Amino acid sequence: MKKEKITIIGAGLVGSMLAVRLCQLGYEVEIFERRSDIRKEGLVGGRSINLALSNRGIRSLKMIGMDTVADEHAIKMRGRMIHSLEGQLRLLSYSGRQGDFINSIGRGHLNELLLDKLSSYPNATIHFNQKCTNVDLNNNLVFFKNEEDSQISQLNFNKIIGTDGADSTLRKAIYQSLGTNNMDIHTEFLDHGYKELNIPATEKGDFAMDPNALHIWPRGDFMMIALPNLDRSFTVTLFLSNDQGEENFAKLESRQSVIDFFNKYFHDAIGLMPTFDRQFFNNPIGLLGTTKCSKWSFEDKALLMGDAAHPIVPFYGQGMNCGFEDCYYFSELLADQGGFSKDIFQLFENYRKPHSDAIADLAVDNFYEMRDRVNDIAFVKKAALEFKLEQNFPDYFSKYSMVTFREDMSYAEAMVRGRAQDNWLIDFCKKIDSIDGIDLVELKNNMAQKVNNF
Repeated sequence: MKKEKITIIGAGLVGSMLAVRLCQLGYEVEIFERRSDIRKEGLVGGRSINLALSNRGIRSLKMIGMDTVADEHAIKMRGRMIHSLEGQLRLLSYSGRQGDFINSIGRGHLNELLLDKLSSYPNATIHFNQKCTNVDLNNNLVFFKNEEDSQISQLNFNKIIGTDGADSTLRKAIYQSLGTNNMDIHTEFLDHGYKELNIPATEKGDFAMDPNALHIWPRGDFMMIALPNLDRSFTVTLFLSNDQGEENFAKLESRQSVIDFFNKYFHDAIGLMPTFDRQFFNNPIGLLGTTKCSKWSFEDKALLMGDAAHPIVPFYGQGMNCGFEDCYYFSELLADQGGFSKDIFQLFENYRKPHSDAIADLAVDNFYEMRDRVNDIAFVKKAALEFKLEQNFPDYFSKYSMVTFREDMSYAEAMVRGRAQDNWLIDFCKKIDSIDGIDLVELKNNMAQKVNNF
């Protein structure tokens, strides 16, 4: 039996992966992308936070036969390198187990690899410069505007999947079709924005800092991070309140105010960024928001995935991994249902939504942890203690490890178990002067008696 044609809006990371998988399963796929082909034009900088590829995303890449991406196109980061105000360095490892890394990879480069893979399938058709302007779900029509000549076109669809990002046109169409009584969309923005900067390679072509770490400059109400790139540069991101608090973007209006700000809070990084002030004014301020939708689908016609369904803030490095995991479980569901069953979209929504909500909440939690708590004495003790626990007990996983390295554990379970462990350990660490000499077996047993389900 001939398989139906699937229309996808958005050829970013999630849309490209989904399209590849559907092509592999024998479906005819037509995908539309607002941007021009980034393999020819490149990706516009200034608004793209580096990606932290971890186990959930790697599993999905393996599913489509891209097993070697992490090893060949990414840089392994073993922990957070904390930069104090005085310039001292302290490494907080992500895990006590060898082989647990997260992988820094450029968003544009990974998108190019996926598009190359997709282009190899004869049952894939890719349209660039096509902005989706409206979707008529009652009549199965989708409308596009050509970004080069402004021509409007329409297309009949059978099944349509929106991977068109946080400002999804398909999401708006589903909302309009269902009405406010049947679909709730709640968006919450942090009062912080972000601005991207860059640390180039040294004159000798080396990394200016340790490349195998995610660098963090925590400063209480704000922070700066840096992730390594294959060209030996670092993508730097400043997270700062837009207009609240003692320091904010609104106050940084002049070149001198920017220089003074960086000299005060990030003086060890200034010498590594010779054009930071120019970059600061050239690059826009990005928004940081979380959107939760009560509905991701419309009948058996339309479905949302990735950021179109669940935009989250980037502080767990799980946005892309969660979107890739959408593709993985949708593929599993297709196998279970024997194809696009009448209720497959609803089944997918029912299964995935609790987990996307969980990682959305965890990502906000991690923002405050990275910004405020990495210098807290009890938190530092907890991190060191969990490192020892993971070194000595293969069955012990910190909350971060559950989320990042346990692709067999759902986000919702990781949130519940991880929060319970964190609360118990923080209380314990507040009562001790040092973790030296602690009986780890007794500690683990005592924790197990107080914390359920682990």
